[in-house]
Amino acid sequence: MLGGGPAVAGVVDFPVEGSANPYMVGLYFTRVKLGNPAKEYFVQIDTGSDILWVACSPCTGCPTSSGLNIQLEFFNPDSSSTSSRIPCSDDRCTAALQTGEALCQPSDSPSSPCGYTFTYGDGSGTSGYYVSDTMYFDTVMGNEQTANSSASVVFGCSNSQSGDLMKTDRAVDGIFGFGQHELSVISQLYSLGVSPKTFSHCLKGSDNGGGILVLGEIVEPGLVFTPLVPSQPHYNLYLESIAVSGQKLPIDSSLFATSNTQGTIVDSGTTLVYLVDGAYDPFISADSCRSLSICTLCCQQGDTMFCYERQC
Repeated sequence: MLGGGPAVAGVVDFPVEGSANPYMVGLYFTRVKLGNPAKEYFVQIDTGSDILWVACSPCTGCPTSSGLNIQLEFFNPDSSSTSSRIPCSDDRCTAALQTGEALCQPSDSPSSPCGYTFTYGDGSGTSGYYVSDTMYFDTVMGNEQTANSSASVVFGCSNSQSGDLMKTDRAVDGIFGFGQHELSVISQLYSLGVSPKTFSHCLKGSDNGGGILVLGEIVEPGLVFTPLVPSQPHYNLYLESIAVSGQKLPIDSSLFATSNTQGTIVDSGTTLVYLVDGAYDPFISADSCRSLSICTLCCQQGDTMFCYERQC
């Protein structure tokens, strides 16, 4: 938690659904309530990005049904009495332009909508514009009582999707970015004094999935902590080595160094663990998945990711 900031009211609690099993769900998602009247939206939990966005009406390439047995919704800013579009002249848009999370052309007027385009690691993408509206959530106070709370936040209104985001089998309403930039919901709620600028999550690895997600700190015995690399756009770790059955693998330590072009990040929006060639080959040679019945293994070569299944 950062010191010297605003006083915070409590811990914000979100439900967690989904699982890591790539043959079932392959993602974790939560629910957020937005607008007035409030509607509920299912959004993927993603520590690898910053922005909360939901599909808006109308939308090109946005799924209308989901294989996850959830009802998809489309946000309509014109139907919410508390919604307003963020113009290019807004200070929040100006700040987002500096981090590459907003788009405004020199020819745009000050009243033009503050837009965005995001491309994710799997090649999928979305584009739209920013709006401000009310988010509703549960706040757990110091006396362990739960209170209904709300705050005005800026989020993305996507009117175009591409790539895997267009598929219906695992479709959700949007993505909930838990990154560090000013437009992340974590940063916004912290600046409003609603919650700490820290989050805790436990993602269950069983087929039933689920877990815990709160904006705030969970105190549990037996937790093992590792520091994050400072001044990085993502949550980078100091990865030092990989061991299988207690045996350290012969991997060049330079592969674990953090720079502008490489590093090890924690990304809840990615289902599998990905390794570069120099770490991948020793890992497979060690027969690391022999305790599993089936393994899905991936290797990145240049700009291409190769995945295959094997009996272990």
